Amino acid sequence: MATQNFWKGRLSAARTRLTSAADSVATARDRHRRRATLTEQHRLHFDLLCKAMDDPALAAVLNTYENDVSPERQRQYLFANALYVNALYFHRIGALTRRELHGHFRVICQNNIFQEYWAATRHHRESLPGASEEAELGQIMDGLIQEQTESDSDEWWVVGEPPEESP
Repeated sequence: MATQNFWKGRLSAARTRLTSAADSVATARDRHRRRATLTEQHRLHFDLLCKAMDDPALAAVLNTYENDVSPERQRQYLFANALYVNALYFHRIGALTRRELHGHFRVICQNNIFQEYWAATRHHRESLPGASEEAELGQIMDGLIQEQTESDSDEWWVVGEPPEESP
């Protein structure tokens, strides 16, 4: 009986390790699929933006700003959107931590045209669920732009407190 219990215990432990390993493989596979899906979606988004930047008739479809925007400014806004979405993509796939993304946002929001784009698309972000990651990241950008605008210092690289990294 003791031998039988010994083997049952060993078998149970082996099953537990096998189940854990299978779960780990499934989790890794799911992460890989999510990353591949994000990559494809990012590529499609960028392709669409490039087409719109090249063709004012297509860019007009994306003109949902509250004020009139010239075709040249529209192309610049589309490019600003491409820069922002590219940074979001790198964060989402794990290539940038939130702290690194914050630093990247600091650089992007130095540009006056980007700041205009950000202000012109404020109503777009207002439709996001407040607890969504994109809304939170948008609030980080809002804060950086406001802090840089209010700052008396030319040292833009120190404006805005980087977020704490989660463990």
